[in-house]
Order: sequence, then structure tokens, then C-alpha cells
Amino acid sequence: MSFLWPHYFWLMPALLLLPAAYVWLLRRRHKQAVRFSNLGIARAANAGRSWRRHLPPALLFLACSVLVFAAARPVARVTLPWSRSSVILAIDVSLSMRVNDVKPTRLEAAQQAAKAFLKDLPKGVEVGLVTFAGSSQVAQRLTLEREPLVAAIDAFQMQIGTAVGSAIVVSLAELFPDHGLDVGDMTFGSRKQSRSIDNAGKPPPKPITPVAPGSYKSAAIILLTDGRRTTGVDTLTAAKLAADRGVRIDVVGLGTVDGAAATPEGLPIYMQLDEPTLREVARMTAGEYHQAGSAEKLRSVYEHLGSRLQVQTREQEVTGLFALAALLLAVAAGTLSVLWFGRSIGA
Repeated sequence: MSFLWPHYFWLMPALLLLPAAYVWLLRRRHKQAVRFSNLGIARAANAGRSWRRHLPPALLFLACSVLVFAAARPVARVTLPWSRSSVILAIDVSLSMRVNDVKPTRLEAAQQAAKAFLKDLPKGVEVGLVTFAGSSQVAQRLTLEREPLVAAIDAFQMQIGTAVGSAIVVSLAELFPDHGLDVGDMTFGSRKQSRSIDNAGKPPPKPITPVAPGSYKSAAIILLTDGRRTTGVDTLTAAKLAADRGVRIDVVGLGTVDGAAATPEGLPIYMQLDEPTLREVARMTAGEYHQAGSAEKLRSVYEHLGSRLQVQTREQEVTGLFALAALLLAVAAGTLSVLWFGRSIGA
């Protein structure tokens, strides 16, 4: 635990004056009690109940001590409900996903894991689906409903190519529709001649002020791929766009790291997983990288991501909790004093 205003702890020594004042009052009352003609009767009346007279002041002293902690504004690492409200699943549907080194195939394992992920995800989190191979497209826009997402996952169509960077840009365009992000412009630049017709309604690129990676608390992207970029936007250029917007990208590398695999027809495929680039994407965006070489590993990765998306641990000021505790202690002290002695503590 840390404190935002630790200088308030100088009040702690001053609290020691309260017990001293209490002892002084007790001695003063003791001197007055000597005036009783029969001290034995007074002692008998107080026998067995002396602890009651000390409990309310002790609670009041404890309340004051807790208030000093509250004044110092304590900060603790606490587990809170996940604050992001949107998740984009970007899944590779290139032809290499037919390979069966991950049983039954990479694609089927990815589909099963994604559906299990959706089932366990909190209902209040919107989820969108982006698929990519040689091109990237939104298979399902952000929605709270799980049935359309499951249907879109079951309807995957494989293609040639792997446009990892384009998938990130399309995901960002879904999260920030007013930012004017366009895969075609980023891929072809000024050579793209069809913008005036096809994209006349799209806003121009929106200038932004870069923020800390992973600091945007309303969205995240989960990227799954089994290869390396062969077309489209440069992967790290796209990752920089996400990092500047504070969007975290968790990356799942699926399949064989060394690149040797085969299709269900027995044809060899040499599609090496580009781990260095994928790890860099995760690092740049304050995300996590996971390599899944089996269906069981893939499911465990999605379970991990799902549990992390439900709760998060972060620094949180807990001044209110200390102030509430001090209030309850003070109320308890006053209540006991009135119930037991028919007067307030200071009377």
C-alpha cells in the first residue's frame, strides 16, 4: 500500500495526546470519587464493569487513527470488474489454417476456442469479429448478442494470403469509426483512385494525440494468426496506430513455429509463424503474446484471456473505505456510551 499525501502522518504523534488526556480525566474523577462516604459500595457497583467505561473512548481513539490514514489518501492494488466494454476478435482464415498439426485442424480449433471464449465472457461486453487472409473484413460488427457471432465463426471462408496489419487497421476502424482509418489508403496511398467513388462518405483521417500504450480502457483486440504477413498494411505500422490510441492487442500465435506442416491432403506447407513480429505487436501495445501449438493450449490461452477480461488488478485509491471505517467506529463509540452510561463520551 502507498499513500498520495504521506505528509499527513505527522498527525499521528498528535493522536498520542488523546490517551494522555483520557488518563488525566480518569485521575481527576478518581480524586472526586474520594468524597464518597462509603467507597466499598462504589467499588462494588463498578466491579466487573470497568472495561465498559474504557471501550467507547478506545473506539473513538481508533476512529481518529483511521481518519489520519484516510487523510493520507491510501492507494492499494485491488481487483476490479473489467472496465473495457468492447473486444474485437481478429482471426486468421488463410489457407494454412487447414493444417492439422493442431487437432482437428487449426481453423476448427480456433473456432471451438473462440466460441468457448464468447460463452464465458461477461454479457455486458460487446464483441466484434474481423477475419483476414489476403484481405480483411468485418465479419460481425460489435454486438452484445452471442448468436450472430457464433454464426459468423461457423461461416469462416478460407482465402489465400495473410494480411495481419490490415486486420489490425480494420479492427481499429471498427472501434473508432470517426478516425477515418482506411486500409486501402494505407496500402496503396495516392495510387488508390477509387476513393472519390467508394469512400466518398468516409471521414478524412483524424489527427490524434498519442496516449500511453494500453491506457484506453474501453476496448481491446485479440489477434490470432498462424503465419506471417504476406500482403496488406505493414504489421508494426498498424500496431503503432493501436499503441497511439492506447488499444491493447493480445496476440495468439497458432501452430508450428518452425514452419513445417501439411494440409489434410498431405501437401506440405511452409508457413513459418512470425513470432518476433507478433511479440513486438504485443509489446508495443502493452498486450500479451501466447504461442498455442495444440488445441488444449489454445483453449487455455482463451480461458486466460477471458478471465483477465472479466477482472483486472490495478492501483485504486481506497480513502473512502478508511473514512467509512472511521465513521462506523465513531458511531459505535457514541452508541455504546449512550446505551451503557446514558450520556455521550465527552459528558
